[in-house]
Amino acid sequence: MKQVRRKEIIRAGTTVEQMVRAIADMIVTGVMSPGDKLDETSLAVRFDVSRTPVREALRQLCAMGLVGREPNRSAVVTNVSERYLHSMFEAMAELEAICARLSAQRMAIDERHALEAAHRASMQLVRRGAEEDYAAHNTDFHTRLYRGAHNDHVYDLVTQTRARLAPFRRAQFRLPGRLAKSYEEHDVIVTAIMRADAIGAGQAAYSHVSIVSDASTVFASVKDEG
Repeated sequence: MKQVRRKEIIRAGTTVEQMVRAIADMIVTGVMSPGDKLDETSLAVRFDVSRTPVREALRQLCAMGLVGREPNRSAVVTNVSERYLHSMFEAMAELEAICARLSAQRMAIDERHALEAAHRASMQLVRRGAEEDYAAHNTDFHTRLYRGAHNDHVYDLVTQTRARLAPFRRAQFRLPGRLAKSYEEHDVIVTAIMRADAIGAGQAAYSHVSIVSDASTVFASVKDEG
């Protein structure tokens, strides 16, 4: 019966997603250091799953660049340098600026109102200090911008880059006052889009991701010093 339950969880993807997030958070925040081994058996016991979802989680972490693995050897935590992290955020800022600019030009009325409504509702999360819930909202908010651009190629590029940066973008919300600042930065983007101000939206999105980069690289700096 227990084996059936595991298969259902794997099929739904929730267990793998939770493991990826948990392990990535440990790496980003320095609980695990570059060179530390990630043993499949130990991780399977820790998360109470079979080794199959563990392998998938490690595969996804490898794709993010947080874990390295050579054939027939254990996976290990890699060293994501502050310089490389900055280069990814630099590319992300440009891509998000494109999405925001195109969204201001191309979003349908209902898309604009849905974006604004979701943004306004997120203030409740800020007031509660709900980091995990706000992180989920943040992902949804930016996805709305990517889809609002109505450009499939740009959407593919920006979502691929976001996947690499996801653990670092999520870690920013651990910093004091970051939820409120994120809301304020989102507000500038939303206001520009509602006004169909393409230039303003692009500039606001670029500035927002640049600020996120500064907040997120705090963790990379700590790791480098360690």
